[in-house]
Amino acid sequence: VQLQASGGGLVQPGGSLRLVCAASGFAFEIYTMGWFRQAPGKEREFVTASNFRDRSTYYRDSVKGRFTISRDNAENTVYLQMDSLKPEDTAVYYCAASPYGNKPRDTYYYDYWGRGTLVTVSS
Repeated sequence: VQLQASGGGLVQPGGSLRLVCAASGFAFEIYTMGWFRQAPGKEREFVTASNFRDRSTYYRDSVKGRFTISRDNAENTVYLQMDSLKPEDTAVYYCAASPYGNKPRDTYYYDYWGRGTLVTVSS
């Protein structure tokens, strides 16, 4: 199983980034795919997820209207479009896969994790 996240980098406040997570080694189409982040000195937190059953999407309040998750089951890839970035979005972003459709926000229910990609929002 592999989850390879990419697309992080340094961006100015108000800018955009698109993260990409390429998955392999498991049945991507029947997994909920999520993005989490961890800032220095803080716990890992939920950002967004895409439910495999009904394609419902979930977002933490602080990113609603700015971030968009999408997935391409044919390519086993999940994306995170991040717009209007703020310094408080600075973190390592991880993609993860969960076989559960009803626990998108809880790290406990995610079986597979990628290594993460660093996003730094700074002027």
